[in-house]
Amino acid sequence: MAKIDGKYITVETEAPDYPVTVTEQPVEKGVNLVDHVQAGAWTMSLSGLIVGPDADKTRAYIVAAKDKGKVVRYVGRNRFTGVITAFSTSHDYTVANGMTFSMDLREVRIATSSYVATLPAPVKAQAAAVANKGTQQPKNKSKSKGKGKGGKKKTASTKSNKATSASSVINKPTRAPIKPGNKWGTGNLQ
Repeated sequence: MAKIDGKYITVETEAPDYPVTVTEQPVEKGVNLVDHVQAGAWTMSLSGLIVGPDADKTRAYIVAAKDKGKVVRYVGRNRFTGVITAFSTSHDYTVANGMTFSMDLREVRIATSSYVATLPAPVKAQAAAVANKGTQQPKNKSKSKGKGKGGKKKTASTKSNKATSASSVINKPTRAPIKPGNKWGTGNLQ
């Protein structure tokens, strides 16, 4: 008896396959030159019986695992972990309380994300604050706006605010400080 994710199945044959891909270069005489060998994904073909009172539940589990691409663990004469790539059953008069089946398993490698939500402490320490933010536009702090007819009376203080806000718009924008020795701040751009 064998198990697939803890479900009992009767396996008659197991056929593991360990393929490799070989690249060849032709030569003038003799056998081609082999310059690279790359291992392929392992596969295993199984055939046997699913019998007993839970045969239908076992078949339903295997079909669901195949459709979802779930990684299953097979333990029989060989051990194998992978996904089910093919599964077929045959229901005939020779098996009274179950069915015959054939199944193909394939080895998979699952990649994990290298994204990290927060930086570790040593990496945070290496990140420097921005030293030169370029030319900045001054912020206009005056929020008082004169209303038209029937609004507030214009007083001397509102007139002086308008004069200062108008002069701040006319003035040149302020520059952010530049570190000493920086080639951009000295005017030497060579």
